Amino acid sequence: MAGYILEPSRTFGEYLILPNLTTRDCIPANVSLKAPLVKFKRGETGYAALDLPFVSASMQSVSGERMAVALSKLGGLAFIFCSQTIADQVKMIVNVKKQGARVGAAVNTHDYRERIPALVDAGADVLCIDSSDGFSQWQHDVIAFVRSSYGESVKIGAGNVVCAEGFKYLADAGADFIKVGIGGGSICITREQKGIGRGQASALRDCVEARNKYFDETGVYMPLCSDGGIEFDNHMIIALAMGADFAMMGRNFARCEESNSKKVTVDGKVYKEYWGEGSARARNWQRYGEKGKSDLVFVEGVDSLVPYEGPVAEYLQKITAKIKSTMCNCGSLDLETFTRTARLTLISPASQTEGSAHGVIVR
Repeated sequence: MAGYILEPSRTFGEYLILPNLTTRDCIPANVSLKAPLVKFKRGETGYAALDLPFVSASMQSVSGERMAVALSKLGGLAFIFCSQTIADQVKMIVNVKKQGARVGAAVNTHDYRERIPALVDAGADVLCIDSSDGFSQWQHDVIAFVRSSYGESVKIGAGNVVCAEGFKYLADAGADFIKVGIGGGSICITREQKGIGRGQASALRDCVEARNKYFDETGVYMPLCSDGGIEFDNHMIIALAMGADFAMMGRNFARCEESNSKKVTVDGKVYKEYWGEGSARARNWQRYGEKGKSDLVFVEGVDSLVPYEGPVAEYLQKITAKIKSTMCNCGSLDLETFTRTARLTLISPASQTEGSAHGVIVR
C-alpha cells in the first residue's frame, strides 16, 4: 500500500512570522546576513561562507559571467550552468576568475568524469549537481568521484530533495550542502507533468528537522539551500526563518540587468526572457537524454518573460533591507539566531486577504 502524508503540502505564502522582543541594539546596521555555504564540524571556523544568503540558479537564462561577477562583489554567488559544452562552461569560469570573483559551477550526472576536472582546473570555487530530483544513486556516484579524486578539497552541493530520507541519503553520501525543492520554480511544471514534488515550506521544514538531527548526531552542520517557491520578497524571509541557510533564485535574478538573457519590449514595457532548464528551449540533454539529442518526449519547464528589474545591486539592496528589518522585529542580529528563535504561524485565506490592502481603492 502506498504511504500517505495527510497534512497538506504547505507553501511559504501560508505562513507569517510572529515578532519577538526588539532590543535597542536591533537596528539594521547591526544585522549580519552571513551564511555558511558548505558543511562544517561543530566548533570549526574558516569554512566557506556567503555574505548574503543568495545564489543564482544554474540556468542558461540567469547565471552567466556578468551575473557571477556582480553577485560575487555583493557577497552572493552564481552557479554557471552546465547545459553547454565543457569548453564553453570552462571559458565562462575562467573569465569570471580573471576579474578576482568567486564563482560556482553546475555539473550533471552524465559527463561529470570529464567536466569536473576541467572546472576544478579552471578555478571554480564550488560545484553543485544540477538535477530536479537528487534522491538518486547517480548523485551518490558523482559525490563519490569527487571524494576519490580530490578528497575534501573540492566542495560539491547536491539535490534537489523534499524529504528527510532524501536529505539523509545525500548527507551520508558526502555532499557539502543540499538543495531543497522540487517543482516550486516559477517556470517549472514538474508537478503537473509528473505528479512529483512537494510544497516548498513542507519540504524545507522536513529537511531542516533532518539537518538538525544530523548535526546533533554527527556534529556536522549541513547547510540547506532553498530552491524554488519564492514568489514574493517576504517568501525569502520565511525561508530563512524556517531554517534555510541561503536561497537559490531563478526568476528574481532573471529580471536583473546582469542576467544571461535578452531584454524585450512588449506594449511599452521592458521584460527579460526567462526559460527553464527543463524547457524545450534549453535543449538540455544532460537532464533528459543522450548527448547530441535535442528532441524531448516531454518538458518540465516553460519559456517566459519576466518584468525587468534593473541592476542586481539595487535589487538586493531592497531585499536585504526588508530581511534586516524583519530580523530586527524578531530580535535577531544574525541568521543563526533568527532561525533558532523564529516563531511561525499558519494563516487562513481570510488572513491572507486581511494582510493585503483591502476595503480601499488603491491609487
